[in-house]
Amino acid sequence: MGKLLIQGGIPLEGRVPISGAKNSTLPVMAACFLAQGETILENIPEITDVDVVMEICREMGGEGEWLERGVIRLHVPDTISCKTSYTLAKKLRASNLLLGALLGRFGWAEVALPGGDNIGTRPMDLHIKGLSVLGAELKIEHGYIRGGVAGGKRLKGGKIYLDFPSVGATENIMMAAAMAQGQTIIENCAKEPEIVDLANFLNAMGARIRGAGTDVIRVDGVSELRGTRYTVIPDRIEAGTYMIAAAATHGRVIVENVIPTHLHAITSKLREIGVRVEEGDDQIFVDGAGLFRPVDVKTLPYPGFPTDMQSPLMALLSTVKGISMIVENVYENRLRVVDELQRMGAQIKIEGRTAVIDGVARLSSAQVKASDLRAGAALIIAGLMADGETEVSCLHHVLRGYAHLEEKLTGLGARVRRIS
Repeated sequence: MGKLLIQGGIPLEGRVPISGAKNSTLPVMAACFLAQGETILENIPEITDVDVVMEICREMGGEGEWLERGVIRLHVPDTISCKTSYTLAKKLRASNLLLGALLGRFGWAEVALPGGDNIGTRPMDLHIKGLSVLGAELKIEHGYIRGGVAGGKRLKGGKIYLDFPSVGATENIMMAAAMAQGQTIIENCAKEPEIVDLANFLNAMGARIRGAGTDVIRVDGVSELRGTRYTVIPDRIEAGTYMIAAAATHGRVIVENVIPTHLHAITSKLREIGVRVEEGDDQIFVDGAGLFRPVDVKTLPYPGFPTDMQSPLMALLSTVKGISMIVENVYENRLRVVDELQRMGAQIKIEGRTAVIDGVARLSSAQVKASDLRAGAALIIAGLMADGETEVSCLHHVLRGYAHLEEKLTGLGARVRRIS
């Protein structure tokens, strides 16, 4: 499982490079199942989720390997098993993105219902609804989503309206539509930068996709896609985590290899708190030396404040004098981290989907447990702020999304050590 020991009270100082985006890498890897020939992906984060997807690919009959740090090779031949391993699929949420890719290229899929963080209800109904419009006949049985294209032919384009701008559903439908006959229109779709990155990757393979990043995506299906070489965008959530950590420890950090426009919601909220933030072309400087003010936050789909940043920001606000409020509008279980922050002396009350935070002067060290990826990041930030040595257990959650965690923290002057 792994634990991280953190000696608190040390301001973070220096530069930290940001890895490729986890939430872009995993759908891009799934999209490789659409392509003939091999694909080389660059700026890939060295995290456990990437290793699991490569293992799934190999088990199904494809090839996946690390070529060097940050670079992987994937190849999915014309004949593979279209059934994913139940055991492997349960290790991460993104395994469900193979559904659209397998249907689009092979016309059949048996994808185990995904696992991943227990942060709230994340049903597959929008995925199934959208793929059904394209001609897929799907059913859920024995822990799998199973089915194929009606009549054994290619999917056919259609018009799909999403009841909620689901990132995963948008990605699955877009991948399936890339090789469907005719045009597909996806309305009320997700607009996250990772959606744009996936569309750019698919287009680099020969797809014809327009409108990614807006409310409406149009996909003109093509008969085949070819492998290519592609560089994934930087991880805005990892960047935001280090920005908040710098502010929380009253440090001075330059976050490198970022796209500042992807971080505007986080940058704006930090400035509202009283943190000095300066943007460059591909880096952001954070200075946490000032006096902080309480704020109110509501999580929303992009370009709103990201739900993935809610837990780390809560850790910061737990020591900001005054009353702050966080409303979680996306995942109802995101507030589970409150119990662990309270062990460290945080004064937080839960009212429905709202966390009311009464800032304390300082957190105290404790033994705490990560319940999910972003909760784990929040507890590490809390440990960096606290008096004494904090022990964060269930570190495997955090390693699903943060590459070279110890290396980057120690590079900023933090005193951290991993133990088994």
